[in-house]
Amino acid sequence: MAVTSTRFERVTAMPLTATRISNAKPGKTPAKLFDGGGLFLLVTPNGGKWWRLQYRFGGKRKTLSMGVYPETGLKDARRRRDEARKLLAAGIDPGEHRKAVKLAKAENGANTFEVIGREWFQKQAACWTPANQKKVIGILERDVFPWLGKRPVEDITAPELLKVLNRIEERGVVGTAHRALQMCGQIFRYAVASGRAKFNPCADLRGALTPVKSKHYGSITDPEKVGALMRAIKGYVGEHVVRYALRLAPLVFVRPGELRGARWPEIDFEKALWNIPAARMKIKSQGDHLVPLSRQAIEVLKDLQPLTTHGDLVFPSTLTSKRPISDNTVNAALRRIGYSREEMTGHGFRAMARTILDEVLQVRPDYIEHQLAHAVRDPNGRAYNRTSHLDERRKMMQLWADYLDKLAVK
Repeated sequence: MAVTSTRFERVTAMPLTATRISNAKPGKTPAKLFDGGGLFLLVTPNGGKWWRLQYRFGGKRKTLSMGVYPETGLKDARRRRDEARKLLAAGIDPGEHRKAVKLAKAENGANTFEVIGREWFQKQAACWTPANQKKVIGILERDVFPWLGKRPVEDITAPELLKVLNRIEERGVVGTAHRALQMCGQIFRYAVASGRAKFNPCADLRGALTPVKSKHYGSITDPEKVGALMRAIKGYVGEHVVRYALRLAPLVFVRPGELRGARWPEIDFEKALWNIPAARMKIKSQGDHLVPLSRQAIEVLKDLQPLTTHGDLVFPSTLTSKRPISDNTVNAALRRIGYSREEMTGHGFRAMARTILDEVLQVRPDYIEHQLAHAVRDPNGRAYNRTSHLDERRKMMQLWADYLDKLAVK
């Protein structure tokens, strides 16, 4: 027997069955098929079947959605009704409870390790080279986010994080595991600082990973052997751009990436200065880096200039003038003239200059460190600017170039 109102057709009957629900046909007006305990199925004119729960809270009549049939069957609808009535018995409005749970889930979703990790990465990336940016996000995306990314950051424990790091160690890349731990530590510190976590579990993992065996770049620091190296470099027979890169590397002892990325607009022949922009430096926050050019370095660059001055790059690739030589080009040239990776590398020119300038030529260490673009501070703890001790560094770079010439003729 049906009672029709202005908006709904109310159907009063015994508790619902799966057959009755399946056979319910839409009418001209919405119909309510009641089951009991306030649960009913709303059958709309377009054929939709919606579970609803009627209840009273605080003297007000309310309705709560309980799902859509057939995705939510009769058994599930009754279970949800019973859960809601337990909340009512405890003095909790099930509608408001659902809103609170939804809000909590949204907040947790915004505070997952991956969300915060990517936020941290975006803030830090501006201070890194493109190569370093790629390395950092690569480790996070490959080795960390798949296991911890969807976890709320404040719920992650030290043992859970250690399990992820051990998985990296098992691949035999212990150094990567240590780098991942360092990155995670910075992400957790950022989460704590921004109020989304209360502690940093990485602090409890000190000593938990396999120690990394120290690995040094191959470098020659014995003056006699340096002389032999310079003679071998002078005798290098190969592609012109590579030959000049190999000749300039020991004279300026910059990082390999800074050398191969050199651009002609950065070179001031009149002032004998190479101004490397902060954007191409390992530590961008230190600003541009000035490299005084010795007479020998100027000669190398002027000899090379007619070959590559048609583009911006000083050392363009043989494949395209839009890209510099690869990061392995100088190392490959050293292999070609007979030096193994353990003996000498492109990065090794830095250690070579630092050691001999200090121990043999007895140049002040702070001049050397500044020229190496390391973080150097004055007695008051302030960072030196790029022009600090520029005149002394000019003399040092010329002293170094002249010393290499003398070693080469012995």
